[in-house]
Amino acid sequence: MRLEAVELRRIRLQLVSPFETSFGVQTERDILLVKAITGEGEGWGECVATEEPTYSPEYVDGAQHVLIDHLLPRLFDRGELTAAGVFGLLRPVHGHQMAKAAIECALLDAELRSRNESFAHHLGAVREAVDCGVSVGIHPSVPELLEAVAGYVEAGYRRIKLKIKPGWDVEPVRAVRERFPTIPLQVDANTAYSLAEAKHLGELDAFGLLLIEQPFPEDQMLAHAKLARQIRTPVCLDESIHSLQAAADAIELGACSIINIKPGRVGGYLEARRIHDLCAEHSIPVWMGGMLETGIGRAGNVAMAAMANFTLPGDTSASDRYYHQDIVTEPFVLHDGRLKVPSGPGLGVTVDENRLREVTTAVEMVRQRASPSGPGRRPADHEVTHRGRAGGGSEAPDT
Repeated sequence: MRLEAVELRRIRLQLVSPFETSFGVQTERDILLVKAITGEGEGWGECVATEEPTYSPEYVDGAQHVLIDHLLPRLFDRGELTAAGVFGLLRPVHGHQMAKAAIECALLDAELRSRNESFAHHLGAVREAVDCGVSVGIHPSVPELLEAVAGYVEAGYRRIKLKIKPGWDVEPVRAVRERFPTIPLQVDANTAYSLAEAKHLGELDAFGLLLIEQPFPEDQMLAHAKLARQIRTPVCLDESIHSLQAAADAIELGACSIINIKPGRVGGYLEARRIHDLCAEHSIPVWMGGMLETGIGRAGNVAMAAMANFTLPGDTSASDRYYHQDIVTEPFVLHDGRLKVPSGPGLGVTVDENRLREVTTAVEMVRQRASPSGPGRRPADHEVTHRGRAGGGSEAPDT
C-alpha cells in the first residue's frame, strides 16, 4: 500500500481515579493518536508515551516530533510499503519504540482492514476471550487499598497486581494477602529498588506471589539475575525488555523467568510477536502489560493476549477501569473476569468520532509533498498542516 498522509491527533482524557506508581501520580492522559491514510484505506494506532520521560526516555511531545521529522519521511519515501516492512525501514532511527509502534499499528490496521482480516487472526490468537488482571496503584493508606482491591475482586478480575515502592511494599502486600488468601497476586516495583535491598524484597516470598515485576532499573540485567538466585518469588522483567535482543539476553542470563510484553515498549506488535515466540521456545511464560490505553490500544493488546504463550492474566482491564467514556463505540466490558477478543477487520473497533472531537486538543496532518530529492529526504520534503491548538481542550476541526 502507499502511505498518502498521517493524522497526528492529541487528545486529553481524565482518569476515573488517580493512578500512583513509584514514578508519580497520574490523573489524566495526554495521548497521541496516529491515523494512517493509505491508498487501501485508513488505520489507527495509539502512542503509549507519557507526558514526561519517567517510565522510559520517550515522552509524547518527543514522539510527535520524531514522527514528523524522522520516521514518516522514511515511510513516505518508500512509495509502496507493508506493515511488516516498517520495523526495518525505521531501524536507522535509534530508539523511539513507542513512536514507531504507533505508526506500525496504524498501517497494520489499515492493511488488515483492506483484506478483512482481524488482528487476532494475523497475530495467531488461539482464544476468543482473555483472562483479565488489574493493576492497583499506590494508595494513601492500607484500608483504602483494601477497599479498592475488594471492588476489583467483586467485579471479577482474575488477578491483582499491586504497585510497590520502598516504604510501601511488605505491609500492604501482607494486608491484601490476608484479606484475599486465594486471589492470584503479584507486585510491580517499576525500577524503584536496588540490589542492596534484595534481602528486604525476599520478605515478599511469604505471600505466594505470582511474580515481582521489574524491581531494579532497566539497565541492571545482571542485578536481576543475582536477585533471581536469592529469592523464591519469580522475577519478571518489563522496562528491561525493549527489544527481541534484550529478551534473548535476559533469558540467557537467567535475569527473569517471566516476561511482561508491551507492544509499544518494543516497537510494535510484530516485534512483540517475535518476543512471544522466543519466550515460547524457552518455556518462558509471558503476559500482556498495560499503559492506560484507550480502546484503540486496548484492542490490539487484547488480540495479542489471546496468543498461546500468554498464559498469565494481563493488565487488559475493562475500559471503565480507567475512563468514564472511551473513544471507541465498542468499549471493553468485563464478563466473568474476561474480555472478548475483537473479531472484526483490523483492530476490530470503531472510533467514536463525536467523542473524539470532544477530547481533541490539537491535530497535525502530515502529507507527502512532491520533491526531486532521492532517499533520505529531509523534513522539508513533506507538509504539516496544524489544526486546533494544544493544551486548552479546544476542539479541532474534523478531518
